[in-house]
Amino acid sequence: MSGLEVLKGSSQIKYGPHTTGGVINYLSTNIPAGQEFYTRMTYGSDNTLFSHTYFGDTVETSNGAFGYLLEMHYHRSDGFRSVQGHGGLDTGFERIEPMVKLFWEPDSAVKQRFELKLGSTDFDANETYLGLSEADAASGSRDLYSAAQFDNIDTFHYRSYLKYIVEPTDDLKIEATAYYNRFNRNWYKLNKIDGGNLDTALLDPAKITALRGMTAGSVANVKANNRDYYSYGLQLAAQYDFDAGAVHHSVVGGVRYHTDRVRRFQWSDDYVSDGAGDFSFSAPHGAPGDDGNRRQQTDALALFVEDSIQVGKTTIRPGIRYEHLDVEYDEWAKSTAPVPFAKSSDSGSYGIWAGGIGFTHELCDTDTFYGGVYRGVSVPGPRSHLKSDVEEESTLSYELGWRHRRDGFSIDLAGFYTDFSDLIARESIGGGTGADRNAGDVEVLGVELLASYDAAYNCPGFSLPMYVSATWTESEFKTAIASGGEDGIWDGAVAGNQLPYVPEWKLAAGIGFATDQWGVNLDATYTGSQYGTGNNFSAPVTSSRQGKLDSFVLVDLSGYYQINDNWRVLAGVNNLFDKDYISSRVPHGPRNARGRHLYTGFELKF
Repeated sequence: MSGLEVLKGSSQIKYGPHTTGGVINYLSTNIPAGQEFYTRMTYGSDNTLFSHTYFGDTVETSNGAFGYLLEMHYHRSDGFRSVQGHGGLDTGFERIEPMVKLFWEPDSAVKQRFELKLGSTDFDANETYLGLSEADAASGSRDLYSAAQFDNIDTFHYRSYLKYIVEPTDDLKIEATAYYNRFNRNWYKLNKIDGGNLDTALLDPAKITALRGMTAGSVANVKANNRDYYSYGLQLAAQYDFDAGAVHHSVVGGVRYHTDRVRRFQWSDDYVSDGAGDFSFSAPHGAPGDDGNRRQQTDALALFVEDSIQVGKTTIRPGIRYEHLDVEYDEWAKSTAPVPFAKSSDSGSYGIWAGGIGFTHELCDTDTFYGGVYRGVSVPGPRSHLKSDVEEESTLSYELGWRHRRDGFSIDLAGFYTDFSDLIARESIGGGTGADRNAGDVEVLGVELLASYDAAYNCPGFSLPMYVSATWTESEFKTAIASGGEDGIWDGAVAGNQLPYVPEWKLAAGIGFATDQWGVNLDATYTGSQYGTGNNFSAPVTSSRQGKLDSFVLVDLSGYYQINDNWRVLAGVNNLFDKDYISSRVPHGPRNARGRHLYTGFELKF
């Protein structure tokens, strides 16, 4: 990816059906206007290698302009964890990601463009759901218990689109897109120890000993969460600009027909402990389908329209989106093959809508006010909706902000309030078997601030940029949430409790120094304390997901040296002071984040 686009307010109306809080749009690398080659390679701690290379060009021919881009990402690491008693085992990952983009703009009276993108990702990681005991986590350990030595996720992602863009007039632009994606993954991971849930096992000293492989005859159940995901569809969108007197309109509208489907075909295997820190396979192998055999599909027809209305220095953007969803699922009894009499199925349909109105007003050349009111939605999976009557989650969000830009100084200050209705409590975090459910109402409010300043704004030859950002958030359950029987992170919440994993404060600050030839940056981030579950327990009681995550500060240092117009040398240190902290208590128990990480490398561009 070449960048991230964060869309809030009316701009998110083009997307769906999950628009709670906004949309993150991943931007792939553009085809360059002229011949361009770029490569970046870094090498660092834990034998971590990162490589990104692309080559592209746009060529003018007698038949029009032809552009192409060839790109490759490669990323691998040995991992920063160590399997207890198996120091040579790799806990890292490898990712290979090629992409090709092509476009043709015919030499015609009407401006038009054909664009094709093909890409894939091959990813393999020795990653686990299992965390640590409280004592091991508190000690800063980055060990992995022996019972998780077989854990591995293997994925393949294929993605493509074919796009046609035509501009019949200067005021009208039409874009048609056909797309297809397939994602396959098999996460072979520890599921139970001696038949017990891993969340509770990490609170039991005897089970912890078994996880270490020190209890002869203990059985580690490893489950293959094997699934195929498909998404494909067609979208037609258009933009039309026109004036109505002194009012300028820019109307964007579109229709999309989309299908997504998931097919799970899972199995599990048992491994027996030798009592000396190791596990061996216990025959027979599980058969595909004997631990999960299910298919779900959604077909959605979506329509959206948005109008950007400009009157003088004020712009108003009303918009609305509607989606009609046809949902279905098939579920077979756990067996090696679908059996007609052991199958349960259901289907149905429903509609959802999102929309709102936003505004910006330029007070002067340096100051702008903005705000809006929006309705967002998030939909449940087909099986949850049909089998457990889970309805869509909806939000009503308000924001009001102010921006100032002047002489190297900028500030953005905004307040926000979001009212959740029918919050969807996901019971699948960490592989639970229970269904999603509507958990009640939640309120979230807060203030965001971002300020930046270049202290050397008027100094030729160098710059001294600095910034500070702060987000204060208050989150609150408005209704109690009963237990769903899966130790979900929402369970046990009562009115007035904070949402899990929503810290009250997040702060960041940085300063840099740059000349025409070299530069250095120092950045620090602060994340406040947060709770692991909705019951807001300060320490685990019945599940290792419970408890408080302490606040922490991370400091990063990076720099570069520009050798010439083409070559640049890079180096840096992430987590400069080797801070130990618990990054999460999900999926199963506390886990410590990566420590100090050093890297160096180069960039080449011509």
